[in-house]
Amino acid sequence: MQFETLAIHDGQAPDPHSGSVTVPVYQTSTFERDDLDHRPEFFYSRIGNPTRKALESTIALLENGLYGLAFASGVAATLAALQVVKPGDHIVASNDIYGGSYRIFEQLLRPLAIATSYAATEDTGSYEACLTPETKLIWLETPSNPLLQISDIRTLARIAKERGILLAVDNTFLSSYFQRPLELGADIVVHSTTKYLGGHSDVIGGAVVTSDPALHTTIKNYQAAAGAIPAPWDCWLILRGLKTLKIRMKEHEANALHLASFLEKHPAVERVLYPGLPSHPQHELAKQQMSGFGGMVTFALKGGLPAVERLVARIKLFVLADSLGGVESLIASPAKMTLGALSKEERARRKCTDNLVRLSVGLENAADLETDLLNALAE
Repeated sequence: MQFETLAIHDGQAPDPHSGSVTVPVYQTSTFERDDLDHRPEFFYSRIGNPTRKALESTIALLENGLYGLAFASGVAATLAALQVVKPGDHIVASNDIYGGSYRIFEQLLRPLAIATSYAATEDTGSYEACLTPETKLIWLETPSNPLLQISDIRTLARIAKERGILLAVDNTFLSSYFQRPLELGADIVVHSTTKYLGGHSDVIGGAVVTSDPALHTTIKNYQAAAGAIPAPWDCWLILRGLKTLKIRMKEHEANALHLASFLEKHPAVERVLYPGLPSHPQHELAKQQMSGFGGMVTFALKGGLPAVERLVARIKLFVLADSLGGVESLIASPAKMTLGALSKEERARRKCTDNLVRLSVGLENAADLETDLLNALAE
């Protein structure tokens, strides 16, 4: 079956008890047992819940994976996926990476003797140069946040497998509609379901998908023990979002490409970073491993931080807010917001300059969004 059919039907059969065509919200902490000798599939909602099972099954299917696991947030999913490494192991991660992932690597894992080296996100050779005998995992975020750089998943998967190293990909920016890393050779896929999968800025969640039974067991055991699971209602909200994922992602992309093309010609803009533009240095690679370019656009303004501050003070339709992937358009300063907790030196190392602006392009009319930017950028 095709993607949109899977998103609506598979893992979400009508309720056998009532005939409800939507998965019920099983708002319960515990379940009745028949006897002392048999443990049913559902007995305590931290371990398993029917609403969460439907979500996990659907997300796995959409990634063309065998096992899906849902979590209370994207960083909870990231930390769960990282249970595949242990003290003494080494990780190679993308240089341009979500600040929350960087904090996990540096503040939580490094004190546990799990070291991380950072490779140039777009340079396959840089990853190879960082590998050591202790390397057990390569962690990619592609397209990256906020520079929208592309990592060659297929080539890095081959390199990893030759050395017995696992490859994990944070697929949040594109969603499973535009990119499926497992099909390109990755071992683990991570999502912040808060973003495009939920799609309405009304729920926090995360997910991990794999087709490896041993990896699934490791991450599932952590899920049960740590308990960072989403509530049934949160699972239902994300399930609802998945049903329209294809339609939303196509519209996000169309609007993003429209605005990226407009911004590339604007005299106040120094450069535009969007994989769908032929000017993007990895446009051809993006076309090879992605079926679409997503709804995120980053651009640099002439005039530095004062120009960014002037823009966000004058913008009307774009909401100044953290996060991304909702139906409404958002605007952010990576230097002051999404990566603001990092040191100036760390931001410089990542080439996150003060003049960057990140747009999460929503589903409003493209002409209205263009007019809003045009007015805010006017002299």
